[in-house]
This record gives sequence, C-alpha cells and structure tokens, in this order.
Amino acid sequence: MLKAEVLGALVVGLALIPEAIAFSVIAGVDPQVGLFAAALMAMTLALVGGRPAMISAATGATALVMAPLVASHGVNYLIAAVILAGVFQILLGAVGFARIMRFVPRSVMVGFVNALGILLFIPQLEELIDVPWAVYPVAAVALLIVFGLPRLTTAVPAPLVAILVLTPVVVLLGLNVPTVSDKGKLPDSWPQLIVPDVPYTLETLQIIAPFALTMAVVGIMESLMTAKLVDDITDTPSNKTRETWGQGVGNVVSGMFGTMGGCGMIGQTMINVKASGARTRISTFMSGVFLLLLVVLLGEIVGTIPMAALAAIMIFVAWATFDWHSIRPSTLRRMPLSETVVMLVTVAVTVATHNLALGVGAGVLAAMIGFARRVAHVVTVERTVESSTGSRGGGAAATSNPDGSDIPASGHSADDAVATYRVRGELFFASSNDLYTQFRYAEDPATVVIDFSESHIWDASTVAAVDAVTDKYRAHGTTVKIRGLNLPSRRMRARLSGTLQ
Repeated sequence: MLKAEVLGALVVGLALIPEAIAFSVIAGVDPQVGLFAAALMAMTLALVGGRPAMISAATGATALVMAPLVASHGVNYLIAAVILAGVFQILLGAVGFARIMRFVPRSVMVGFVNALGILLFIPQLEELIDVPWAVYPVAAVALLIVFGLPRLTTAVPAPLVAILVLTPVVVLLGLNVPTVSDKGKLPDSWPQLIVPDVPYTLETLQIIAPFALTMAVVGIMESLMTAKLVDDITDTPSNKTRETWGQGVGNVVSGMFGTMGGCGMIGQTMINVKASGARTRISTFMSGVFLLLLVVLLGEIVGTIPMAALAAIMIFVAWATFDWHSIRPSTLRRMPLSETVVMLVTVAVTVATHNLALGVGAGVLAAMIGFARRVAHVVTVERTVESSTGSRGGGAAATSNPDGSDIPASGHSADDAVATYRVRGELFFASSNDLYTQFRYAEDPATVVIDFSESHIWDASTVAAVDAVTDKYRAHGTTVKIRGLNLPSRRMRARLSGTLQ
C-alpha cells in the first residue's frame, strides 16, 4: 500500500510540472507561480481536504479566470484575488454550498467525465503535431508501456516506468525532442511568504472581488465533481463540505506564498487513483513534496524528461477517464433520450468553453428542464358525474375556505347532481399551468367536488391555478367543494389563497 502511494505521488509530481508551467503561461505569470501553487495546494489539501488521494493544484479553469486580472493589474492583484477567493470558499463551505451536489444527476456526471477525457486528450495533440520526427517513436514506445504494462504487472505504475525508461534513452541517444525545460525555466529557490503589494482600499476590493468569486465557484465545482468521481472509482465516501472549505484554506495558503492557487485537478487525480492505485492522503501530500524537490533540487534532470512521454501518459489518462460504456449502441438504445441529451449538452458546452463548471451548470439546467417537462405530463384530472333526482337551479356561487372547508351556496337544491374531479400527481409551476383548462365550467352541474387526495400542492403557482378554477366556477354560479388536501397543501393554500391576484 505504501509503495503504491509513494510511487503514485512521484508520477503525479512529474506530471504536474508541464501542466503547472502551461497554466502559468495561460495566466500570464512566471512558471514558478504555477509550480509552487501546485505543490502548496497538494500539500495543504492533503491535510485539510475532504477527499483522500485527490490532487489539487493549479488548473486551467482558474488560470483562465485570473488571466484578464493579471493582464490589467499585474501579479500582486492576482495574489490578493487568490487569497480572497480562498476566503469566499471557506464561507461557502460554512453555509453548506457543497449540498448542491445532490442536484447533479448521473447523466451530467457522465457528461462531465466524457468532456474531461476529451479536454485531457486535445492538448496532447499539440505535442505530436509539427514536431521533430523523433517525437513519434518516443511517443509510440511510451503509449506501448502505459497501455501494455498493466496487462503484465501493476507492481510499478506504468507512467513512472515510461518516464524512467525513455528519459535516459533520449539523453543517451541525443534525440532532438521537446523536453520539460522547453516549457519554461524551473525555480531554483523555495517559495517564500509575501504580502501582496496592493492598496488596501474599497477600490481594490471592487477590482478583485468579481475575479475572486468566479474563481471560488469554479474551483468548488471542479473540486466537488472530481471528489465525486473518485468516490465512485474507490467506492468510498468523502466529506464534500470539508473539501469545500479545505479548498479555501489551500488558496489562502497558496496566495500567501505568492502563487496562483487552484482547485481539484482531474487529470493528475486519475493518474494517482486510477493509474497508480493510490487511496490515501499520503500520496497527495507526497506529490506536492516530490514536486518541490524535483523542480528546486533536481531541476536540470527533470528538465530532460521528453514531453512525448508525458503526452503519452496524459493520453492514457484521457482514455481511462472517458466512460466508453456510455456511448455503446446497446447503452444508448436502453437509455432514455432525455438522459442522452443531458449528457451531450454537458459535453458540448464543456468542450466548447473549456470550462467544466459552466458545462456542469448547462447540464443541470437541461436536466431540470427535461424533468419539468416529464412531470408536467404526469398530472391527470379525471371527471365523473353522479346523477341525481334534483334539477340545477340558479343562485349565487360558492367555493371553499382556504383551509378546505366548504362555503355553502344559496339557490341550489341538495339533490343537485355532483361532478367530481380527481386530480392525481405532483402540482407545481410546470404541471399546474394547464390545470385551469381541465374543467368543464359551462357543462357541470350546480355542485363540483375537486378531490386532491392523490396529489400535492408544492408552490404558489398551483394555489393561483386553483383560485382561478374556483373563480371561474363562481362566475357560472357553481358550488365548489375542495377535499382531500394533505396538511402541507392545506397550510400553503390557507396562507396564499386570495392573495396572488
């Protein structure tokens, strides 16, 4: 177990280097800002995070959020915004923001995973297009190792073997291939505590707050989705609330050391959990330690790692991340069309925007719309008329009190025929919109009974719809008796009836 944790951490530490440098470029800062962010986030979240074995580091999503701030105001404003984002995340954790995960359906989760696989794969193509010819055999051997070695043995992580085998080969043969050092200069000193050099004024707060809040929400969404994915892979639960405020602590610490912060990182998490088999906080903490040691003490050696090998590792991670079962013809035939549409919406928006949080939001919205449409058609209204010996006469209409008790009408015989409407299903804004049209106002006898014993009133829209029905019957001189309301429905109607028009 310990071997898997340590070896997995070493592979993650190596894989974090080019990613962190690339995200530093996206944000418009020096490579060490991203590298130190990755190390500090990993080590801090290992201690305070809610999901063991999950890797948090500098990410593309948070880098994209911060890039405009760096371009307009500089690195010091970035550092202040990262610290403020961490404070926001701590506050969001305290108020239970993590509970939103209950509203993320499985189809959105599948779309998230598939989009993630695509987004992990696409950047690797840049390492294989318009490059020296030697890149291709190196990449081919690396792919052969990472895909083939696990079929023979899992004693040593295949990604680590690929790096350890190919790096000396490339160096000894003097192959002309891009290496990690080509991505940027590695740091030669340890991170140090700093105070952001910004004016501590309301104007500064107004500048950084929008960026900080966006980073906080995007970071939480990515982290919680990654944590849920690891939960599913490992069949173990995690504390999402702790993960939420833990991300905040990580960003505050990262900001205090002058870095760009970050959030949960799906690619490296999959290397750690799926490719290496790590399961504890040891791997998370050691990945940050290894990253610091590698870039500060062994920077020259690390710089010789061929990018083709790292690209092959990330291609393997992308392949392993993608849920291939979800797109099998047999699965698609069994799956309801609405579920497939939600999955595709999540994938399309995520890939188009490169923003996992935005893609998840679009997927949840599509799922909500689909659910509302389905439930709206579940409500039924059944009409029956009991014959009587009396005849319908004129007179004033009557309805019922909001608590369900009847107000008797004058002018109608007790022997009048009775029309009974039985309403079945959950009544809310979508399903109750056409409730008004389900009644035969002009044809019904002098007494109408509306039976809600097999339904439930959920919102003000339904109360307004019931009021509209009783008002229409009043205009026809008809007595309306409402019965069968359960206690919550009676209370809602008593509170709102007659006040919505």
